[in-house]
Amino acid sequence: MKKLFLLPIFALLMAQVCATNPPDEGMWLPMFVKDYNYATMKHLGLHLTAEQMWDINNSSIKDAIVELGEDGDHFCTGEIISENGLMLTNHHCGYASIADHSTTDHDYLKDGFWAASYKDELPNQHITATFLVRMEDVTAKVLKGVTEENRDDQIETAIKELTNEAEENGRYTAVIKDFYDGNQYFMFIYEVYKDVRLVGAPPSSIGKFGDETDNWVWPRHTGDFSMFRIYTAPDGSPAEYSENNVPMKPKYSLPISMKGIEDGDFAMVWGIPGSTSRYLTSYEINLQLETTDKPIIEFCDAVLPVIRAEMNARDEVRIMYASDYASWANTWKNQKGELSSLTDLGIADKKAEQEKDLLKWINASKARKDKYGNPVDSIKAICESVDVTSFRYLYYANFSMRLSKLLSTAISLDVDLPDGQKKFSDEQKASIMEAYRESMKNSDAKTEEKIIAAELKLWMSLPLEDQPSFCTVIREKFHGDCDAYAHAAMQKSVIASEAAFQKYLDKPSMKVFMNDPIVKIAIGVYQQLYFNIFAYYYYDGAITEARRNFMAAMLEKNADSPMYPDANSTMRCTYGTVCDYSPRDGVRYSYYTTADGILQKEIPGDPEFDVNPKLKKLILDKDFGPYAMKDGKLPVCFLTNNDITGGNSGSPVINGNGELIGCAFDGNIEALCSDIYFDTELQRCICVDIRYVLFVIDKFAGAQRFINEMNIVK
Repeated sequence: MKKLFLLPIFALLMAQVCATNPPDEGMWLPMFVKDYNYATMKHLGLHLTAEQMWDINNSSIKDAIVELGEDGDHFCTGEIISENGLMLTNHHCGYASIADHSTTDHDYLKDGFWAASYKDELPNQHITATFLVRMEDVTAKVLKGVTEENRDDQIETAIKELTNEAEENGRYTAVIKDFYDGNQYFMFIYEVYKDVRLVGAPPSSIGKFGDETDNWVWPRHTGDFSMFRIYTAPDGSPAEYSENNVPMKPKYSLPISMKGIEDGDFAMVWGIPGSTSRYLTSYEINLQLETTDKPIIEFCDAVLPVIRAEMNARDEVRIMYASDYASWANTWKNQKGELSSLTDLGIADKKAEQEKDLLKWINASKARKDKYGNPVDSIKAICESVDVTSFRYLYYANFSMRLSKLLSTAISLDVDLPDGQKKFSDEQKASIMEAYRESMKNSDAKTEEKIIAAELKLWMSLPLEDQPSFCTVIREKFHGDCDAYAHAAMQKSVIASEAAFQKYLDKPSMKVFMNDPIVKIAIGVYQQLYFNIFAYYYYDGAITEARRNFMAAMLEKNADSPMYPDANSTMRCTYGTVCDYSPRDGVRYSYYTTADGILQKEIPGDPEFDVNPKLKKLILDKDFGPYAMKDGKLPVCFLTNNDITGGNSGSPVINGNGELIGCAFDGNIEALCSDIYFDTELQRCICVDIRYVLFVIDKFAGAQRFINEMNIVK
């Protein structure tokens, strides 16, 4: 009886932790957690030693953290959850791979995918899984003898020498990154695995439930997870894909907790956040609103609804554009949320107060005045000199090329005839056609026509003197009708279809190619890119030194209280608690959701809120197996106040015992300024509860082979 009586008191005390201890701001480099953060983490409920989290000589949590990459670019985080290399990440992280393996006959996006055996697990040619071996502060080595005049070249030379030595003839991959705007440098030593196979994914009606409407929004009911497996050569070393490869034997795998979560519980996130800009000045923030956020929103407002309409109309188009559209739609809503929260929360004004404080500190010492001058005024002058219109058109041009595969193909194709040749050889034609097919992969002619028409309307909306040359043709010959012009261009173009392009290759003519209407649009857009990119180059070059000086002053001013560095796609640890939040007066959100909400949101036939019949029956029957909470309800998602950003998608959410309790997949729209400013009251990390993940794998999919290989702690 005494134990039962103490439980609610304990829960109440833990709930107060969230209220009395503000969340930790900062994405901390793991090698410094022991010195900077460990005491606070223990106070919040951590029961591990520092070495159990980070140890370069023995296995630790950091060995279960996976950086997911595609063609060398980081895009998500994963975590090892079995001794056979099974890896958990988000559904939206695996979305491109799921789409690549899908056809109208085997629609894994719609129906889900669960490999019945190792031999059924699907390889992914461009995906890599990277593990951090160790990291090292190399600031002194990189900056030794560096002068301002030749700074970039000298740093590049030093980095090349250091990484070549550290890679040990190809055994490792070494990367050196700058921190605090070039005031510090750290080297990261990695092992990269290239055989990563898709093994499990729920249907999109679970993995993307709520889709665009619920994106960045709480309460959430999304089973945002997928699973992959890492394979190695038989000796355990990294290897390219081979049928002879075997499941990885990892250094460490995360145990999985079935004990659930309570308000106030300790939670930490280990992952690879993409990038933040927490130390921007007020002037840089105001400039970003005008030169980045607004142009991106304007462009996506014009083009993305057109793509969505075509995807909704035809399944083959939905599969083709699924991954690209999901990525752009995510960016679109994120930019809207960032613009709104930066404005509504008055972040530029808050930064201005911090700048006044910094200048007061500098001016209090002649030595500091001589050393730093007025770094805020330097940044202000650069920001005020920027041509905002050039940045706007630069984004329009960049996005025009990236959203239309046909326009990007028109620019990238190499169709020049070698000197002295009047025709292409069979080998040359085959090579050019292969490049064309790769560039136009997962595209649809009708959809491309709609995309180009929408982009043309945006260009036609500009002042007459700023419009590309093709706008004159639209205005004079098509009476301003962009739809008619796009249709006519597609009909006449030699690159609009594979058949038309093959005919062109059989009888090539550069005159014909350069006068092609689609090529002319592409050239006009590319000229806008070329004309306006110099504004970016000027700004980037001018701001670099000013920011380095500004950050050097900030570091010295805060020398007694460590400053976390901005995220830059390197491993970080963040910590906080499970907790609710109040986004506005009179509204308070619970810290968790249940499957009841799935049925409450259900809209039969709707692509965002249609509920899978089998899932619906399980919920109605309350057939949740061992995954229900004490009150019999099935948990789906929960909130923490961990500091995360893009790239953290798929990161493990870990309790005080080092056990996996969830998978981070989103932030909340009220705090989407978080890349620039961390709001301690509003910012939340949205996570899928590991119990819902296990329920879907076990009860919904019947894929017990995965459950059996996990270390589940009850």
